[in-house]
Amino acid sequence: MRQRASEPQASVALYWDFENLHASLCEARQEGAYSKQDNRFRVQEPLIDIQAVVELAASFGPIAINRAYCNWQYFSRYRDALLQCAVELIQLFPPGGSAKNGADISLCLDAMEDMARFGHIGTVIIVGGDSDFMPVSQKVKAAGRTLIGIGTRKSTNRHWAKSCHAFHYYEALLDNLQAPEHALTPSAELLADDAAAGLLTRAVRLLAQAQGDAWVSPQAVWQMILRLDSTFDPKEHGHANFPAMLSAFGALLEVSEDGQPPLLRLR
Repeated sequence: MRQRASEPQASVALYWDFENLHASLCEARQEGAYSKQDNRFRVQEPLIDIQAVVELAASFGPIAINRAYCNWQYFSRYRDALLQCAVELIQLFPPGGSAKNGADISLCLDAMEDMARFGHIGTVIIVGGDSDFMPVSQKVKAAGRTLIGIGTRKSTNRHWAKSCHAFHYYEALLDNLQAPEHALTPSAELLADDAAAGLLTRAVRLLAQAQGDAWVSPQAVWQMILRLDSTFDPKEHGHANFPAMLSAFGALLEVSEDGQPPLLRLR
């Protein structure tokens, strides 16, 4: 199930104002937990579910740019999660003891340059809730690209959120991933213990959420699986190929033969 060379798929550019999101989650737990200077300039405990954000980004297309801006000297405990999700780290040092690190300015400049250089970028995703991102939203839309925002409910500027084509609140993103839309039957619950079934379920759910329709094509599911795990091979899980894998997990999937190609959804 490979996409035809004549139908190139637009890619995704994902930009993180990483400290902004982390600080918002800290403050949501306890006011002043991050904003006080003695709290900011020390090693931070991981709070962000990086994989959840990357998986949402992958539902819009293959990720070509995955870049995060931060003063990383205090965020070393995110190391493994960042490496696992192939995030490119941009180091920013604040110019003063209490100054901002300027992540929003650097992020916006890079996003503009990347759009000018790479015509294949169809979707720009910005993780951060600052109103400082509003000017770049106009540029992204003027360039004919889709703009998606991600931020916390309490800390996101509402004008910035409304300036995006679509905005996802971080808290709702986690809720959607943790709460399946369809209850599994007992037999399906046993199947879901398998790594392949778990990956298949995530891929179908993410695609359904992205397109607003529970029915998705097998080809789109296969492409989504490879975005989530580029090393995945059905043969390593006992299936001759991907169609055979879909047949094996019939307890998880409902197939519609009304159209061509057939569509499927989670039971």
